[in-house]
Amino acid sequence: MPAGDDDRRGTVRAAFGGLTTRGRSFVAAGAAASVCAYLLGQPDLLRVGALLVALPVVSVLVLYLTRSRVTAARRLSPARVPAGGESRVHLRVDNGFRLPSGQLMLQDRVPYVLGPRPRFVLDRIEPGGQREVSYRVRSDQRGRYPLGPLELRLADPFGMVELHRSFDAYDVMTVLPHIETLPPVRLGGEAGGQGESGQRSLAVTGEEDVIPRDYRHGDDLRRVHWRSTAHRGQLMVRREEQPPRARCTVLLDTRRSGYAGTGPQAPFERAVSGAASVISHLAARGYQVRLITDRGLSLPGPGHGADSAETTGLMLDALAVLDHSLPGPLDLVTDTHRVTAPDSGLDGALTALAGGDCGLLIAFLGAPDLAALDQLARLRQRAADGIAFVAAGQLDPGVEAGTLGRLRESGWTALPLHPGVPLAQVWQQAGGERAASYRGR
Repeated sequence: MPAGDDDRRGTVRAAFGGLTTRGRSFVAAGAAASVCAYLLGQPDLLRVGALLVALPVVSVLVLYLTRSRVTAARRLSPARVPAGGESRVHLRVDNGFRLPSGQLMLQDRVPYVLGPRPRFVLDRIEPGGQREVSYRVRSDQRGRYPLGPLELRLADPFGMVELHRSFDAYDVMTVLPHIETLPPVRLGGEAGGQGESGQRSLAVTGEEDVIPRDYRHGDDLRRVHWRSTAHRGQLMVRREEQPPRARCTVLLDTRRSGYAGTGPQAPFERAVSGAASVISHLAARGYQVRLITDRGLSLPGPGHGADSAETTGLMLDALAVLDHSLPGPLDLVTDTHRVTAPDSGLDGALTALAGGDCGLLIAFLGAPDLAALDQLARLRQRAADGIAFVAAGQLDPGVEAGTLGRLRESGWTALPLHPGVPLAQVWQQAGGERAASYRGR
């Protein structure tokens, strides 16, 4: 307890440090008037001096008590936006003190990529009242950005004192990669998907095909299976068998050596945006989508469902913060000398797909070297179909044409992804090439 009292007294002393020039002038004038009143024996002047000193002191104490009872909250709407999209931040300030507050000045901390720091000036808030303000933030660069903490500055009506308070809470805004709308095309790998046979099996699913399970909080009561409920003595719901879904694996090459340039329009950013667009498009079409990278990142993990909106959001969140993998060859610095180690290339992706057929494999690649081309040929053997979008415009056109030729020889449908060319156009072209290959079989 004594330590707490010392801290409280120290905080009050720090509050007196918030006196403005006007407040300090009042204290100095009051002290001088009190001294003169004592020396000259003028009681009226002493009253004036006491009033001059009391006014800033009372302002400090009232504002000090008000500061601890003024609370703030922040809300993002929405908290996840695509690159270039806007989110609105709502700030609410509540006065829980029995006296009205003075003037309040708010400043929220935001990263520079989201724009300038927003500042607001609020008039006095009545006891138990609240005020709400809002501002917009946007970013053309994907990532996760912290918002806060909120800084609050309180001033008394007389301008005697200003006190600051910083709240600890902050929120996170996630800027997802830019997602392009893709046209529906037939790309293959749909043998186990929701075609006509799958829809027909759903249509004929009847009362005899249900598999009851225990009721869980949030289940639709219209799915209650009353016969099983009566038989087991507890609430049971229908769990209908679903047809198998088409599978698709999206491979994203993150090797720094495969991409040139930086910025929102850099080849690597286009590859990330393309992967996000394909994941969103195919998940909406009912595919069971999986994301892997050259270093072995695999989403969703074993503990998540394979076809839910939650796993799609999980993959998009991962793409929002995904960066280049280490360049190759790797330079390892030891205590005595530098050692150059070979880059592992796409070994992580080979390991992630070691379990067997991955269905349709769609790859977004940088400029692959010879080792990566050999690994891509092995990856193609583990997929039912393979489509590769290769970042173009980085090397000599002859070299890039040779790379596409090598990929096509190993079974890939390989297309260049040129700067400025919409992914939807290349996607449509890929669908046309796949349809032509089916007719030629």
